[in-house]
Amino acid sequence: MSYERLFKWLFIISLLSMGISAYYKDDLPDPHTYDVSQLTPPRQTPTARAPFALYVNKEHYVITPKFDYELTGMVVSYNDSNGLTDIWHHDIWKDFINVRDVCVIWEPNVSSGVYKNIAFSSDSWTCWAFWPDSATSSTFKFDGLSNNHILTDDNSIKAALQTAEKGDVVHFKGVLADYRNEASSFTRGTSTVRTDTGNGACETVYIDEFKVVKKANSSLRTVYSISKWLAILFFIGFAYMFFITPHKIS
Repeated sequence: MSYERLFKWLFIISLLSMGISAYYKDDLPDPHTYDVSQLTPPRQTPTARAPFALYVNKEHYVITPKFDYELTGMVVSYNDSNGLTDIWHHDIWKDFINVRDVCVIWEPNVSSGVYKNIAFSSDSWTCWAFWPDSATSSTFKFDGLSNNHILTDDNSIKAALQTAEKGDVVHFKGVLADYRNEASSFTRGTSTVRTDTGNGACETVYIDEFKVVKKANSSLRTVYSISKWLAILFFIGFAYMFFITPHKIS
C-alpha cells in the first residue's frame, strides 16, 4: 500500500472516530456516576463586602455584592459571551466581565435521573429546559436548577471556567451581585432566591474561586481530542504525499 493511500485511510478512520466521539461526549452521564452528597443546594449567607470597581477593556464596572454564595452543581448547559452567536455581551452591552453563563442542577434532580429526559440549552440570557411529558415536569424540581451569569476579571479563573463541559461537576465561590457599566449604563441584577422563574431569575455571581470537581465522559473526550489532532496530522500527510507522488495521466 502506498503512503498516500495509507494516510488517506488513516485520515478517514480518525475523522470517523472524531465524529462518533463528538456526538456522544456531551451526553449527560447516568446518576450513579455522581456523588450526590456533594450536590446539595447552594449556600447563601449575608456578606460584608462593599461595592467595588473593575476596569476591563477600557470599561468601568461597579459590582455591588448582595450575598456570599457557594455552589457545587452538575453542568447541563452553558453559553460563552464571546461566542459567534452572542452579539449582546461584547458588541451591544460592552460587557467584558460576564465571561460565561453556566446552567447547573443539584439534588434531587441528579439522583432521580430526571435530567436524562430533559433537553437543556443556553443563550445570552437564559437556560432553557424542554421536557417531553407532564411526568417529567412534575418530577423535575425547578428550585434545583440555576443559570449563573459568571463575572470575573481573573485570567486563571477564566481559564478554569472554560474547561467546564456538560456533565461536569463544578464548584465555585463568590458573591451574588448586581453590576453596571458606568459608561454605557448597562445594568444587570441578580436573583437571591432559587424559587423564581422567568426574567430576572438568574444568579449573577462574581467568583473568587472556580474548579471542576469531576469531569464527565473523560474517555470519550480524550478520544475526541486525540482523533481531532490525528485527523489534522494524517490529512497533512496525505496532502503532502499526494503532491510529491507521481500520477499517471491517461
